[in-house]
Amino acid sequence: MDKIIKAVIALGGNALEDKSMPSTAEAQLKVVKRTCEYLAEISCAGYEIAIVHGNGPQVGRLLLASETAKDVTPAMPFDVCGAMTQGYIGYHIQQGLKYALTKRERILPVVTVVTQVVVNKNDQAFKNPTKPIGIFYTEEEAKKLAEEKGYTMKEDAGRGWRRVVPSPMPEKILEIDTIKRLWDSTITIACGGGGIPVIEKEDGSVEGIAAVIDKDLAAEKLAEDMDADILMILTEVERVSINYNKPNQQDLSSMTVHEAEKYIEEGHFAPGSMLPKVMAAVKFVKNNPGRKSIITSLYKSMDALNGLTGTVITDKKI
Repeated sequence: MDKIIKAVIALGGNALEDKSMPSTAEAQLKVVKRTCEYLAEISCAGYEIAIVHGNGPQVGRLLLASETAKDVTPAMPFDVCGAMTQGYIGYHIQQGLKYALTKRERILPVVTVVTQVVVNKNDQAFKNPTKPIGIFYTEEEAKKLAEEKGYTMKEDAGRGWRRVVPSPMPEKILEIDTIKRLWDSTITIACGGGGIPVIEKEDGSVEGIAAVIDKDLAAEKLAEDMDADILMILTEVERVSINYNKPNQQDLSSMTVHEAEKYIEEGHFAPGSMLPKVMAAVKFVKNNPGRKSIITSLYKSMDALNGLTGTVITDKKI
């Protein structure tokens, strides 16, 4: 590689959890170590990277545990649970990635920055919760939770029912100056779970709020702020598809911004899964002409960077 390429990498749920394994911290660490082998390959290929991860299942479980034990110990607020997931998921990635890099004789610090992200308290998302968190339920279980706890429950892309919470747009990363200082010497794990959502108050302080920022949109904001060359969104599928799960499904190797916006308007992408990924990819390219976004599988990440697979989003036809 002739020049250093800066990439912000957003990790999907399959990078942290395996559906065939129990939902324990020990199982997560095993999955994360496997994930970090792929991240290490990217770093060793000469890319400068920062990592953003999701936290939907983890924050949902923490909330459930906290609420279940409320008669024994006070329940933790939503924003605090988000901060806790940044800490323990970041800790696992630090362990796994440092080991994977050291095996390859690449000596780099890996650091988690507990990251606050400012949102607008008047964001329309607070009136229409859409972001799935926690585990999947049957329709019957979901209705019971809605009645008993007042949760908003929605069906999630044919996979079952989940609790949904507001997902406001990220406006400002409070720790961005620190991340910039670290960039040249350190792999930074930042904006975990989309960042801890906070609102700015008139006295200059900030306050946490019950919401989950989409991690792909937070990764896009980080990529812009860091002047990255590539926004890479890693998920379960190798390529973005239109007419998904239909007889005429078409896997896309590339999309222009215009094509992607047309597919969004036609409703090809599910709101709880692929839609925010495509929206984030489009926003990055629109705001940074000449740069690109890539959506692909974790396991095909290096191939996608080499142009062999994945869906590439650009401002002009490739």
